[in-house]
Amino acid sequence: MTTVTTAAARPAAVQAAYRQCETITRQQAKNFAYGIALLPREKRQALSAVYAFARRIDDIGDGTLPAAEKIAALAAARASVTALAGGAGAPAGDDVLLALEDAADRLPIPVAAFGELIDGCEADVRGVTYTTFGELEHYCRCVAGSIGRLSLGVFGCADAATAGPLADDLGVALQLTNILRDIREDLGNGRVYLPAEDLDRFGCTLTPADAGGAGPVMAGPLADLVRFEAARARDWYGVGLRLLPLLDRRSRACTGAMSGIYRQLLEHIAARPQEALDHRMSLPGRDKAIIAAKALAGLGMPRRAAAQAPAPAAAPASQAAPAAQAAPAAPAAPAEDRP
Repeated sequence: MTTVTTAAARPAAVQAAYRQCETITRQQAKNFAYGIALLPREKRQALSAVYAFARRIDDIGDGTLPAAEKIAALAAARASVTALAGGAGAPAGDDVLLALEDAADRLPIPVAAFGELIDGCEADVRGVTYTTFGELEHYCRCVAGSIGRLSLGVFGCADAATAGPLADDLGVALQLTNILRDIREDLGNGRVYLPAEDLDRFGCTLTPADAGGAGPVMAGPLADLVRFEAARARDWYGVGLRLLPLLDRRSRACTGAMSGIYRQLLEHIAARPQEALDHRMSLPGRDKAIIAAKALAGLGMPRRAAAQAPAPAAAPASQAAPAAQAAPAAPAAPAEDRP
């Protein structure tokens, strides 16, 4: 059961903990903050707590510690969130967990889902690669679908049975966009996310740097491959964005802004794949603000009747013939416009 307590009635320590989480979100969430700012205060604070703990996990995985120490730190994070999910209080001095505890007391946030995010980060640390898109999809559901379900716990939804899978699907779309944005950066960090079956299909090679100083190597018609994967991500957005009509107006605007920014970024990558391979692309702050404003106004939101459509297959029909992907895909209109 959840409880409702106004922000002013919460203990000073809890209020301070939320302020810390909101500071982390403002400073570190390049795209997330545009959406979260559209929520009412209670939900904004709760989602900041979710983001702050997710950020902690990501920072462990992306940090400079030796792999064994990263695995140990992730295990400690898992133990702390498992204890929280089991009803244990937050440890003294941990503002992020204190805020998350309070948020989970007030709202039906499935904090155990952080375990899936940790699973994904452990895979990153261990250097897992993906042979098929099905394997990559599972990873995307761990690291991004889990955040979608945690966020849905903050938003609330009368039809959770329908909304939950759609939040998961939208997470896949967002993570695929991240992967396409970060191909060069990830390769420099020893990570290859694009499935081996797709690399082989297009005759492409992604080889991380080795201990002897060679590499990293990017070879083959990678621009064609990027357009192929962008079309696949676009299919996942087409399904995941059907979540929006199931949410209340402010939650819909928040989700619309965040996903709209990513969707617009995807179209930029698809239109200029070689540029995306050369350096990390991002949207100007002005563009992000416009997308957020349109999301708040409710422009371009999917119709409710579409919410029952099935998720795309691991290899959508539009992806069946790689040769057809050699030409640039026509940019689709962003959903809110829409992230």
